[in-house]
Amino acid sequence: MCIRHFALLLFAAVLQAQHPWVHEAPAVKATEFPIMAWNPSPSDAESLALMKAAGLNVSGFCLVEDLDKVQAAGLACVVSYPPIQEMIARNRASDAEIRQAVADLKSRIGTHPAAWGVNLRDEPGADAMPLLGRIAAELRRAMPEKLPYVNLFPNYASLQQLGTDSYDAYLRTYLKRIPLPYLSWDNYSLEHGRMDPRFYDNLEQVRRVTLEAGIPFWNCVLANTLFRYMEPSDATFHLQVYATLAYGGRGIQFFTYFTPDIGNFRLAPIDTHGNKTATWDMLRRITHEVHALAPALGKLRSVGVYHWPVSTAAGTPLVEDLRSSGRFLVGEFADAGGRPWLMLVNKDLKESTPFRVKLRNPKASVTRISPASGKEAPVGAEGGWLAPGAGVLLRVVEP
Repeated sequence: MCIRHFALLLFAAVLQAQHPWVHEAPAVKATEFPIMAWNPSPSDAESLALMKAAGLNVSGFCLVEDLDKVQAAGLACVVSYPPIQEMIARNRASDAEIRQAVADLKSRIGTHPAAWGVNLRDEPGADAMPLLGRIAAELRRAMPEKLPYVNLFPNYASLQQLGTDSYDAYLRTYLKRIPLPYLSWDNYSLEHGRMDPRFYDNLEQVRRVTLEAGIPFWNCVLANTLFRYMEPSDATFHLQVYATLAYGGRGIQFFTYFTPDIGNFRLAPIDTHGNKTATWDMLRRITHEVHALAPALGKLRSVGVYHWPVSTAAGTPLVEDLRSSGRFLVGEFADAGGRPWLMLVNKDLKESTPFRVKLRNPKASVTRISPASGKEAPVGAEGGWLAPGAGVLLRVVEP
């Protein structure tokens, strides 16, 4: 552990001891809930320590020679291995070539704890999936504890990019050709001061096919701005992340932590000169909430999602009324014992909104899981408000 990282931990401990309203939730591991920077991983100790302090647990795409440095920072990474990348780039390889490349990689990373995954391809079309599936299968056979990494197109990609006649067919081609224990994709839909409905549509499309397949999904969301996308704010971070969680997401990736020196990229957590921006603190605030909530979320399964006040829920929702003029996303869950849970998300990016949950079961009540500590507590008067884009996890208490 570097001196800077130790000093940050010591400061947090002292602050919590002095001020009981300061919370330090236990950190969740990448193997339990990945919180990833979607960019090349740095190799210097100071940058890695800063990523750890920002609440990330996966530093991005690293080289084999950087694994020890990533581990020393308390992080994991996705290994990019040139021989595998070259096979994927030409979209052609024999079984012998794949076995040899995977064997060589295994000899170099072995059981290294920082090697969380192996980078294969970002946004592949359907034509690339057969080869990716063959490589992924060999990686899983040789190193079952290392995840081959593939990230899919969003639902607004063209049919030419997808290589299928629909987005649903694209997702199902991935599930058939690349049988990995997760599905990852990206969607950037913060435009014109609001979240485009295609973001929620994409979440619903992925939720449906992954529930059928019995695997979790991870979403990659904006942590900077480019083109005409909205500039980052606590509200944009909250809405992207909490909406993903409400649909049942079990991993979050941020595009990007470092600001690319191209086009009009700007306001990533770290600028092009290596300095922290105001976005870094926004990122840290939302990742710490994910760390606090992940232990509870990891025990739940998604059983329903709908929008309020216009409900698109199938069946009978738990909620009868939210007694609010706000606009909400409602995720319904069940734990291992079948007990119900709720996540409410304020869809407004500008205004806070109050809520008061009226359940269909008149004898039931709700308690709140703190996004600061992860501990359960009564909702309370002030607890009945949500900041712009924010969400709250509620456990339904039935007599």
